[in-house]
Parts: sequence; C-alpha cells; structure tokens
Amino acid sequence: MDAELATLAASGATAVVQMMAQDAWTAVRERVLALFGRGTADSTESVRAALDEARIIVASSGGRDDDPRLVALISDWRERLLVLLQQDPALAEELRALVAHATDQPGSVHNVITGAKVRGPVIQSHTITGDLHFG
Repeated sequence: MDAELATLAASGATAVVQMMAQDAWTAVRERVLALFGRGTADSTESVRAALDEARIIVASSGGRDDDPRLVALISDWRERLLVLLQQDPALAEELRALVAHATDQPGSVHNVITGAKVRGPVIQSHTITGDLHFG
C-alpha cells in the first residue's frame, strides 16, 4: 500500500505543479486546499501560502521542465501529499480524481517560427488520423 500511495503522491505532485502554469489553476488550487483542509485552519493557510509561492516559481520558470526549481517543487509536493495520504489513506480517491481532472485539461501551445521563409501551413500535432487537406 505504501508503494501505491508513493506513486499516487508523485503523480499528484506532478499534476499540481503542472497545473500551476495553466488557466484552470484557480479551481485546482481550491481542490488541493480541500484535500489539506481536513486539518486545522492554520495548516490550510500554510498550504495556501506554499501554493501561492510555488505558483510564482512556476511562472518565473518560463515553462522549462528542466528548471531545478520545478524539480524541487515537485519533490516538495510529493512529500506533502505522501504524508497526507499516510495520515488519511481515504483521501487517495480524492487525489486520484484531482490527477484525472488535471490530466484532462487542455494545454495551450504558442509557436513562433523564425529564421525561415515558410510558404505553406505549419502543423504541430500529436496524432492525426485521416487525411489533411489544404486549400
């Protein structure tokens, strides 16, 4: 059970930190606070302050996944979530729902092409099924 909780805590930490950079953060933040809200009001305020501080770090990282500050944030939130889950394993379902919600959120992509003359459409895609037609 501990390995399962550790895996869930790691997934949750990654999802929470990734969501900090997205428009849906406000709703996710409230769900994270609800998870930790089982304790005292002081602990909830502490988590709120940590989330706000973390979001500032995420925003300043420029979206670089290799930023050491992001790696440290994910590690910190993994530990926080693991402690929470060990104290109350019943919260696992709530955290799973949060991770599912976070992974269902569409991201946004902004691309800039420089240094080349492009004479046609440019497509960035994960998977395309079927034919593409232009014109």
